[in-house]
Amino acid sequence: MKGQIIKIISNLYFVNCDNEVYKCHSRGNFRNKNILPVVGDFCIIDKKDNYILEILPRKNFLIRPLVANIDQGLIVTSLKTPDFSENLLDKLLLVMEINKIKPIICITKEDLINDEERKKYIEIINYYRKIGYAVYYNTELDKLKKIFKDKTTVFTGQTGAGKSSLFNRLDSRLNLDVGEISFALGRGKHTTRCVELIEIFNGKLVDTPGFSSIDLSIFSKEEIRDNFREFKNYICKYSDCMHTNELIDECNVKKAVKSGEILKSRYENYLKFLNKDKYS
Repeated sequence: MKGQIIKIISNLYFVNCDNEVYKCHSRGNFRNKNILPVVGDFCIIDKKDNYILEILPRKNFLIRPLVANIDQGLIVTSLKTPDFSENLLDKLLLVMEINKIKPIICITKEDLINDEERKKYIEIINYYRKIGYAVYYNTELDKLKKIFKDKTTVFTGQTGAGKSSLFNRLDSRLNLDVGEISFALGRGKHTTRCVELIEIFNGKLVDTPGFSSIDLSIFSKEEIRDNFREFKNYICKYSDCMHTNELIDECNVKKAVKSGEILKSRYENYLKFLNKDKYS
């Protein structure tokens, strides 16, 4: 019988089959075959003995958070407490682009910034919209509810950015814990206990523990380059141009950064992802 893993607690797998949930164990030979079932996996189960017999092919797979078969990712990022992090946002966008997951940005805590900060952030947010990313504010609940229909959505972002608060405002029946902010660290306490697939607004949503560290070492430098989507608008002199050490006359991406067409922080993050996160 075919089902989907919606939650994992220890070695117990909760599998939804035709709206009935079975508590299953995995086959003993999964470990020998290096098969690791994760939330989001479609599988074949023996519902009589409650065993997962087979993990079906995945369309994508994330290591952190550990989930599979995702259509889109809702990245929740705050403007204050914790402060807006373009570095973390660009990392999350990169990971989703490489895994063919549609990224959607949700901005929180706009009410905590002053007018000068708002002007700066509006320019940054408009840039992400210009290069094709959907951006919403957490106050746009009606618009946000529509994005879930017929999609499996991963829900992630900064720790302390207000993911659980937004989740509860979208559907109060979920009643998720909301963590306090640690002002000494500038980040929040982890409030999500485990990865879980939840049905919401005619779709499925994966709530994940917050995190602030992402390993890019599994990606090649070409994957990183090719998934900064605005770079594709600029054809350089050499097809293998990495937009790093080349002369500016040979690299149209570097020209676009200098002219302000490409957001400087995006390009700087690109260089960090190539050199610091992967090669230092």
